[in-house]
Amino acid sequence: MTSLTAAHAADLVAALLFILSLAGLSQHRTSRAGVVYGIAGMALALVATVVVASRSISAGAVALILVAMALGAAIGLWRARRVEMTQMPELIAVLHSFVGLAAVLVGWNSYLEVERHGAAQTAVAADLLTIHHAEVFIGIFIGAVTFTGSIVAYLKLSAKIASRPLVLPGKNALNLGALGAFLALTVWFTASPGLGLMVAVTVLALLLGWHLVASIGGGDMPVVVSMLNSYSGWAAAAAGFLLDNDLLIVTGALVGSSGAYLSYIMCRAMNRSFLSVIAGGFGIEAPSGGDAEQGEHQEIRAREAAELLAAAKSVIITPGYGMAVAQAQHPVADLTRRLRERGVEVRFGVHPVAGRLPGHMNVLLAEAKVPYDIVLEMDEINEDFADTSVVLVIGANDTVNPAALDDPASPIAGMPVLKVWEADRVVVFKRSMASGYAGVQNPLFFRDNTAMLFGDARQSVEQILQALDTTDPALTAQH
Repeated sequence: MTSLTAAHAADLVAALLFILSLAGLSQHRTSRAGVVYGIAGMALALVATVVVASRSISAGAVALILVAMALGAAIGLWRARRVEMTQMPELIAVLHSFVGLAAVLVGWNSYLEVERHGAAQTAVAADLLTIHHAEVFIGIFIGAVTFTGSIVAYLKLSAKIASRPLVLPGKNALNLGALGAFLALTVWFTASPGLGLMVAVTVLALLLGWHLVASIGGGDMPVVVSMLNSYSGWAAAAAGFLLDNDLLIVTGALVGSSGAYLSYIMCRAMNRSFLSVIAGGFGIEAPSGGDAEQGEHQEIRAREAAELLAAAKSVIITPGYGMAVAQAQHPVADLTRRLRERGVEVRFGVHPVAGRLPGHMNVLLAEAKVPYDIVLEMDEINEDFADTSVVLVIGANDTVNPAALDDPASPIAGMPVLKVWEADRVVVFKRSMASGYAGVQNPLFFRDNTAMLFGDARQSVEQILQALDTTDPALTAQH
């Protein structure tokens, strides 16, 4: 078997490992195996790529590839060890931007290579040159949109720019006009390729990617991250066509299709239109005065919260991004264990877009070793709040906002939310009365059965744990 045939076989095995990785990541219990499959597939793919490249390039070029791989691996390991869980959404957005930029560079290189040597001296057959030009143009467009869109998503998620949507006059017309211009430029380029058209489509796509994501509000950013994941997959697939790399095509298609499907699922969970996500048109500017209070709120102390929990028959905990910021998942897991030992039924209600990344809360709870069987999705638990003694809202805001159901004028109107207010008592853990990431005040905070526990969520939960030590367990039996 020649080394080239062996490399093709390695590509096939790597593709299968990536498919197994996606399958494993679909469930908590198999997620670790999914990660291992993914790592093995990528390692195999890198080895196969170097083997194939070594047959057609100089030893010096192979050495440069190995140096680049070692440098990238070192930076990746360093960043992975230092990044906080709360920074994962913006880190993923940045990684998506790298994929987009790579697709742009591959497209430009492929075009310049053909223009420099001509079709006769490259891998592109003369009768396929028009198709090649179309591939170049489409690959650059998708990559550039992904690049700037991901950068804007990173800036919003890291709070380096405002999370409110940018609303330019006629923004939908601008987006449609940019897509129309891209189609016209593509036809023109395939008929008469030129450097000026390459520059034009690159600039157009960079501006469109920036505007698409800037037009989306912070409350919808989890969907944006998922959609950018899909874009990066299609950008990788486009680069695979240009590089004649079957594995890159397969991998890009897997990432692109799975990201698109995840976005579709999340859009259904948020009552959003999937097409409007792609168009960047569903961001609605939050009304001024979003932080304005809507009545008087009640406060509660940790000891009083502990007494409520000790007397409760059932407790539901709804985590949000604030739990991740405070790194409160481990004390929350301890609180869960202590309450269950007292005979209190404890479950978690996780909104599909809790946090700023799909599955963000599930990962945190799994890290803290919270049993999988008590972590339920919104659809599984939403009807149980009415029969619940106490709900602990730990760092969640927009996902428990009754305005989504009660106020048609709200920027989050129509978004399914956890109906925590139907419980007997609600305790909200927050640092202040500030509005959530979507910039919308939450009427839940001012309801008669809601009490605010202000402070750092981790410290508040630890104080409740200390208070439970001096709370009579018999209170549970009395209620």
